Amino acid sequence: MTPKILIIGACGQIGTELTTTLRKIYGNDNVIASDIRKLNNDIVNHGIFEVVNALDYNQIQHLVEQYEITDVYLMAALLSATAEKNPAFAWDLNMNSLFHVLNLAKVGKIKKIFWPSSIAVFGPTTPREHTPQYTIMEPTTVYGISKQTGERWCEYYHHQYGVDVRSIRYPGLISYTTEPGGGTTDYAVDIYHKALEKGSFECFLSAESKLPMMYMEDAIRATVEIMQAESEQVKIRSSYNLSGISFTPSEIAKSIQNYIPDFTISYKPDFRQKIADSWPASIDDSCARQDWGWKHKYDLDSMTKIMLENLKK
Repeated sequence: MTPKILIIGACGQIGTELTTTLRKIYGNDNVIASDIRKLNNDIVNHGIFEVVNALDYNQIQHLVEQYEITDVYLMAALLSATAEKNPAFAWDLNMNSLFHVLNLAKVGKIKKIFWPSSIAVFGPTTPREHTPQYTIMEPTTVYGISKQTGERWCEYYHHQYGVDVRSIRYPGLISYTTEPGGGTTDYAVDIYHKALEKGSFECFLSAESKLPMMYMEDAIRATVEIMQAESEQVKIRSSYNLSGISFTPSEIAKSIQNYIPDFTISYKPDFRQKIADSWPASIDDSCARQDWGWKHKYDLDSMTKIMLENLKK
């Protein structure tokens, strides 16, 4: 049976590409995009779109009933750097939107939920290299705290009420189709824009700040694959580690210089440096690879080539 899908936060950095991909797989009529405001973009103009406030339980319930929704992808969130500027609202949005969807699934209104977690659940006491699936988690950002708490609630609702909730811990995500969204890893998107526009980039992280990253197409594929996996394959109901590539600002700059030899980078670390320092440098995602067959496709050079080619267009 074809699922009827509701994407909450469809106009965000991940939601945009996820909506496009799901519409290609399941058809425009089976994928309802929603967000807090109606933008003039392909997501709104080429398919069903509804304005919804992720904090309004009644609005979400109405859409679920109106369109006979089976699967919800909850992509609405305030990201790491933005959340630090407004902690109370970040907590409210990131937590209560999740409760609304979990509670609708608890009473049988939704069959399956995707909720994204993040490497922000880890903290300065977490092992930085090859961070394991199960490890010390003492996040130091409101974003990380909300994601760690969300993981616990997802697992609780699965064990207590049988809610089929699935999650992956996204690393930094890189895409040419959407603007940076206020995350600490977003320098790795902005750097490609500035390389083409100005030929130079001032980075808000230090040269050797190594962080786990992933090309967006890999992340979208992982999201679709975990939702398409048989229920018994999804053995972790908090959130799966997910890994693609890890690199530093100086390494991404060298990758760009292979295509734009005159490109230069300078460094002026700001408050986001402290956030980056609290996160892993590389991730062990062997559980995802073993349980539901995850494999990443893109390395740094292939990603740089695609980013520059498409941003030029």
